[in-house]
Amino acid sequence: MGFDWTFWVLAGIGVLITGISKSGFAGGIGVITVPLLALQIGPIKAAAIMLPLLIIMDALSVRAWWGKQLNAQLKVLLPTAVFGIFCGYLIFDYLNDEVLRIVLGALSISFACWGLLKGGALARFTSPVVGRVCGAVAGFTSFLAHAGGPPLNFYLIPQQLPREQFLATAVVFLASINLVKLVPYMALGQINSDNLLIGVILAPIAWIGVKLGLSIQRRLNDQLFYRIILIMLAIVGAKLMWDGL
Repeated sequence: MGFDWTFWVLAGIGVLITGISKSGFAGGIGVITVPLLALQIGPIKAAAIMLPLLIIMDALSVRAWWGKQLNAQLKVLLPTAVFGIFCGYLIFDYLNDEVLRIVLGALSISFACWGLLKGGALARFTSPVVGRVCGAVAGFTSFLAHAGGPPLNFYLIPQQLPREQFLATAVVFLASINLVKLVPYMALGQINSDNLLIGVILAPIAWIGVKLGLSIQRRLNDQLFYRIILIMLAIVGAKLMWDGL
């Protein structure tokens, strides 16, 4: 595989954070993983490596939350998310590592700023139309960089759902779009034996992350946790944009 120790350290940190985020924090902060790996190997390969791992985490998270999701919200979000994934697939050949670094960096900074600055103004974004738009954006950003969590949260957070329903709906939504993404990723040749082997090596860390997320979300003040990760995300995003320019 030819990766040095820096890659494995970043990958381990990123996968652990993603596992925690997926099961305990609605996936919002897991967006940091692809930017972290992109610092070493480029965003295209980083996204390809992460997809099998994400599906492993999804299986564990869905098992923990299944039955508590709001299917009415999923019916709003999922159809346009599939459309967003299809749009990402159509433009994939026109992107290169430099362009993706800039796009991913801009998304990372935008999501970080939104997470740090969001307030009561979001309370009005609760209509199904907003949900469909957020679903499409989540599908698109998820295809490019597995960054579907922040657009999803932009819609779900103002709904003021009970915590269990909020987390369960987010988990099932993200798991569904990751399964859909398998088809275009395979068509583009992004799923190969090397990426699957890396996934196998990192799978135990993914399992630990999911278990930690389920435990942490019950006892931790998640605002501090979000703030730390969002600041990290902004720093990584700035570095990616600098590298892409």
